[in-house]
Amino acid sequence: MATTIKDIYGLSYKGVKEVRGSLLFVEGVKNIAYDEIVKIRSPDGIDRMGRVLDVSKNAAVIQVFGGEIGLQAESVIKFSGSAMRIPLSDEVLGRMFDGMFQPIDGMPPIYSDDLRDINGSPVNPKARIYPNNFIQTGISTIDGCLSLVRGQKLPIFSESGLPHNRILAQIARQATVRGEAEEFALVFSAMGLKHEEAQYFIDQFKRFGVIERSVVVMNLADDPAIERLLTPRIALTVAEYLAFDLNMHVLAILSDMTNYAESLREMSAAREEVPGKGGYPGYLYSDLASIYERAGIITGRKGSLTQMPILTMPGGDLRHPIPDLSGYITEGQVILDKTLNARDIYPPINILPSLSRLMRKGIGKGKTREDHGGVSDQLYDAYSRGMRARDLARIVGEMGLSDRERRFLLFADEFEKKFVSQGEFENRSVEETLDIAWNVLSILPEEELVRIKEEHIKTYHPKYRKI
Repeated sequence: MATTIKDIYGLSYKGVKEVRGSLLFVEGVKNIAYDEIVKIRSPDGIDRMGRVLDVSKNAAVIQVFGGEIGLQAESVIKFSGSAMRIPLSDEVLGRMFDGMFQPIDGMPPIYSDDLRDINGSPVNPKARIYPNNFIQTGISTIDGCLSLVRGQKLPIFSESGLPHNRILAQIARQATVRGEAEEFALVFSAMGLKHEEAQYFIDQFKRFGVIERSVVVMNLADDPAIERLLTPRIALTVAEYLAFDLNMHVLAILSDMTNYAESLREMSAAREEVPGKGGYPGYLYSDLASIYERAGIITGRKGSLTQMPILTMPGGDLRHPIPDLSGYITEGQVILDKTLNARDIYPPINILPSLSRLMRKGIGKGKTREDHGGVSDQLYDAYSRGMRARDLARIVGEMGLSDRERRFLLFADEFEKKFVSQGEFENRSVEETLDIAWNVLSILPEEELVRIKEEHIKTYHPKYRKI
């Protein structure tokens, strides 16, 4: 039973029932709340921070941030009375922080009276604006077939060894809202990344001048896993401030959500909760939703918050709980393909299983080009037929295919070589992307272009544009 004492902390509690790894179990405490921040002083004189993970009538479970060595039952605990809040100002741009929002760039901390709860503030659904502004990433497969719109949450589903870091760095360098000169502010949240992965992003941001409009919140693989649960929430709190207080268009990159979910599972196991599918806690869906749903556009605010999380799928399994649940919450997914990557096609994005649910609202006349929707549909249809012809050719040989099947097989090859494949530093406009698409589609007989309006064929087909 914890006892109430008065010391340098003010009103505090002394006496911990049990220490289990990074968890403290305390009894006899009253008037505390879930997610409340806690200060802990162990008998060795070291101060640590923690937060309330679970609370009942007179007991609490506290999650300790940082090292666990030295924690004992005699530790003194002070409850702050509020959830974790971070100070924010416009000086946050160009800065790098750790998973507890402590500077790691050699500069002083942010000093501000404006303290924000890292869990964010609830937004009235009626105040949300449906995303409808096209974002040009400069990558043809995304701009042409999986268009990203401002305020959307569009994750990249990848596997270990695939170049998702290179793709996201390219998007961070190139992303623009058409018709607006302002570049995106970038908020990068690193969760459990290896040192070389994190350094790659930082080097890219510095090399191409992105760092001045970026905020980096970084939890590395050898940092405390428990801080991984705070890192994306701190990053999104910063992103919301930039978007809705400073009226900026913000792109938030969250890498890697799989590492985040693994930490969540680890904490759940330490608390001896009943596991769900794959050993993850039953509240994995709602926990992920509390992160993903912080993207969007709000009525009366000029800024926007767009999310592109990375998920490395264990074993490439799309039915794994993390990508499976993320697919329900987000507005689509960009899926990287190891077969394309093995053939040195960059970026190895497979459009067939990929999807952008908000694409239709962000493309067309006045936004991209009038033929965009039809061209995208035709690319999907033709590439699907070409892939079926390729599978059949493996069985009967290419000579066993009909003339029509060989034409679609040729289309699939050229589509991958000319449309999907592009340079890592090649920034294509959406007009260039659509023109490349038309050049590839011209391989097919005109009567096969059934997804495109006749008027658009007469305007944009290479056969007619030469006249």
